[in-house]
Amino acid sequence: MTETPAHDEAHGGGLGSRLNWLRAAVLGANDGVVSTAGLVVGVAGASDSQSALLTAGLSGLLAGSMSMAAGEYVSVSTQRDSEVAALAQERRELRERPEAELDELTGLLTARGLSADVAREAAEQLTARDALRAHARVELGIDPDALTNPWHAAGASFLAFTVGALLPLLAIVLPPPATRLWITVLSVLAALTLTGWWSARLGAAPPTRAILRNVSGGALAMGVTYAAGSLLGATGV
Repeated sequence: MTETPAHDEAHGGGLGSRLNWLRAAVLGANDGVVSTAGLVVGVAGASDSQSALLTAGLSGLLAGSMSMAAGEYVSVSTQRDSEVAALAQERRELRERPEAELDELTGLLTARGLSADVAREAAEQLTARDALRAHARVELGIDPDALTNPWHAAGASFLAFTVGALLPLLAIVLPPPATRLWITVLSVLAALTLTGWWSARLGAAPPTRAILRNVSGGALAMGVTYAAGSLLGATGV
């Protein structure tokens, strides 16, 4: 008798959720790299003061990470509120009109390719086991046991942005003044290459275009801010 090999592959919403978290972390780190690099390079164009660079970099890091965390918290809180409201409405409908909800679940399963008889039997079994969970997953696309957590999202965004922002900050303040700008630029471009490649990999997309887009955007941001800083420094503003 041939045994069916075991599969360790992840299925369902868990894998999609993990991929979304990873993608958000990569994009958050990328934002930290680009925004902080643009800030410190712009200041470097106007001043050679290490204290000014450190102050600007730290201010940008804190402001950016807090802004990212707050924005993610508000966004995910809104999503969670919507999920909770949808579950409450579904729970009320199941209590007030169970037969209509059973017919609705049958129709949803039929629309997914099951025959009418199989869909009805599956709907009855799912309803008997846990009606709310069945409707949440099939009708609403929600896992009642894995609602989005705004605090987790905010913390992840804060951490990802901070990690990304630390690279240009350290690269601009640690090296000698004569080489700090080039070290920062090269470090940032290398980091953007990595985040571009990783984001393309997570999305199963060709990496070349993502890398070029990422690197060119970061290079443009640094070029514009450095030119603006140099102009302001030359005019004494």
